Formats: sequence, C-alpha cells, structure tokens
Amino acid sequence: MTIDFNKNSNQLVPAIIQDHYTKNVLMLGYMNQEAYDKTVETNKVTFFSRSKNRLWTKGEESGNFLNVVSIQNDCDEDTLLIHVYPVGPTCHKGTDTCWGETNNQSFGFLSELETVIKSRREAGNSEKSYVASLFEKGINKIAQKVGEEAVEVVIEAKDDNDDLFTNESADLLFHYLILLQAKGFTLKDIVKVLEERHE
Repeated sequence: MTIDFNKNSNQLVPAIIQDHYTKNVLMLGYMNQEAYDKTVETNKVTFFSRSKNRLWTKGEESGNFLNVVSIQNDCDEDTLLIHVYPVGPTCHKGTDTCWGETNNQSFGFLSELETVIKSRREAGNSEKSYVASLFEKGINKIAQKVGEEAVEVVIEAKDDNDDLFTNESADLLFHYLILLQAKGFTLKDIVKVLEERHE
C-alpha cells in the first residue's frame, strides 16, 4: 500500500478508526510512517501524538487497545481507514467513542423500527396503536400473525407480482420484530446466533 505522507508538511496522515463489527467510527488520530509501520508490526493501532510529540500506542496505559483487523487507504492515498476490534472504551474520557456515543451495533432503519415498537408497547394505548393492541392480545395472537404473514409471503412468492411479494415480506418482518420483543429478544440476539453458526 502506498501512503503519501509528504502531502502535509508535518508528514502526518489522518487515520479514521472504525469498529469492524458495529461499523461505528470510534476516533480520529494521525500517523506518520513510523506509527504506521509499528501498527502493522504489532497489529495494535499506534498514532503519532502531536501533543506528546512521540509515537503513542492506543491503550499503552489504559489497556484499551485497538486491535487491527484491516487497513485501507483512500483514493488520494493520504487518509487511512482502520477497522479494529476495540478492547474497552476508546476515548480517554471513558466513552465508547470520542463523540460520546455508545458503540452499539445498528441495523439502520430496522433498529429504528425496533425502537418504535418498544415505545408503542410501553405506551400501551391499544385503541390508537396497532402494535400496542397486539401486545395486549398476547403471545399467541402475535405468533399467529407471524404465521399468517409467512403463509402470505409463500403464496406471493409463487406468483409474479413483485409488489405484492415485497409488501407481504415487509409485513412478515414487521410482525417478526414484534414477536421477538414479545419473547424478550431483539435482532441482535438473532444475528449473534447466525454469527456463531457462521464460525
């Protein structure tokens, strides 16, 4: 990999640190050639500290190392993206990221939908909320709805109407998320099982 350390007068390039598992950005640091070489050699992220004016391996004092999974260079060859498995919090202030965010795995809109389902269940207004009404009717009704939607997906899969198939698939997924919460689980629990099978 060719890295252009000479684009800046201080011969440093930005290194964006991203959690390999959650895909969250954890921090930004800077590397010179020596820091990069040590990172590759040890598989632990090492920066050049501008305040200390020396190499600094993240976690050298706290034990919260950033274990390297992969390193990518951008199209201009002057910015690194480093995927890591973090050991403990990344920020020196004790937070998961240097932006104070929690380093949780997210499934994009599906995670937002899980949050909406949870809030409507907790609000419990079954007269105005379809979700709340399902939870009120209990696990048997929720499981029945998942079964009904699964059958409808199978039926539409055998036809050629893509619009009906995708809509029924969305209904199935929506009701499955409700069923998961009714059983005390979330998508993360199911993904964990799939990952363990993959190993």
